Amino acid sequence: MRRFVHVFGLLAALLSPLAAHADKLPRLVLGGPGAIVSAPLIHMVETGALADLAESVTFVQWRDPDQLRAMALDGQADVLAMPTNVAANLHNRGAPVTLLNVSTWGALWMVSRSPDRKTLADFRGEEIAMPFRGDMPDIMFQLLAARQGLDVRKDFRLRYVATPVDAMQLLVMRRVDHALLAEPAVSMALRKTKSFPLGLVAPELHRSVDFQQEWGRLYARSTRIPQAGIAAVGAVREQPDVLARIEAAYAASLAWCRTHALECGRMVAKHIDILSAEAVSDAIGVSQLDAVPAMQARDALAFFFEQLKARNPALIGGKLPGDAFYGGKCVECRP
Repeated sequence: MRRFVHVFGLLAALLSPLAAHADKLPRLVLGGPGAIVSAPLIHMVETGALADLAESVTFVQWRDPDQLRAMALDGQADVLAMPTNVAANLHNRGAPVTLLNVSTWGALWMVSRSPDRKTLADFRGEEIAMPFRGDMPDIMFQLLAARQGLDVRKDFRLRYVATPVDAMQLLVMRRVDHALLAEPAVSMALRKTKSFPLGLVAPELHRSVDFQQEWGRLYARSTRIPQAGIAAVGAVREQPDVLARIEAAYAASLAWCRTHALECGRMVAKHIDILSAEAVSDAIGVSQLDAVPAMQARDALAFFFEQLKARNPALIGGKLPGDAFYGGKCVECRP
């Protein structure tokens, strides 16, 4: 009898995820910015990768950090791609946010009209267009500048703008000579200045300081910054089998995008009209993309958060997030 109960218990454990999936969710909303971290989410929607989980799966773009926070707090999405520090900040302030993975480990570059600028010190005294004041990439600029003894307020003239697209347009229209951009805005700017008729007006631009290399150089670490990933928000956090499927689908889609960059770019361009398929393809080729479950990325995240906390505790909500913040326990999800 006990053997029967044991076998029955094993079968129930194995079949419980299938039973849970039998009753589909009415919808799943995936949200992300106009950045490379959103590409796998869009591929998941385009290919029906989560069709077994929900009757409707859609992608919604958030355009600035304020909209991202509103989506997380108001239940407007189930999974959101976001900077890791924003996820920690929301979690520490009591929002229902669990980080599932880190997938973007390097996509920040200075873009300049000058071909010979190699470090942030080379931009001393210059005006730099900077999107998202107080958020990525402004945070990384301030962190790396301070690490090498530069005073952001005294040594640079930062021109804050609302979005990376605004910063890119200032570059293209010759209103600034330098901007800090995340991919694919970098690739968009470089492609625009080589195209007709913009090529007649726009300056020649160069991919300048690689922030990932600066991070490694200044902190004596690998050149990988746990910059962004996906987080579960709201009620879906209480469904571990659903989260495991989402993690696995995201990792598989990211792997597909890496090997089919232009096709992935075409999918992304359908959902984010400011981006071109070619620029997204370029961005995939130069960005450090690797879907690592949050629990496995915890050491890298903790070091990153420690640096942010030392700079300004408010950036992560005043403290390092605890165990409940780290999801992504599905070790089979990594491609």
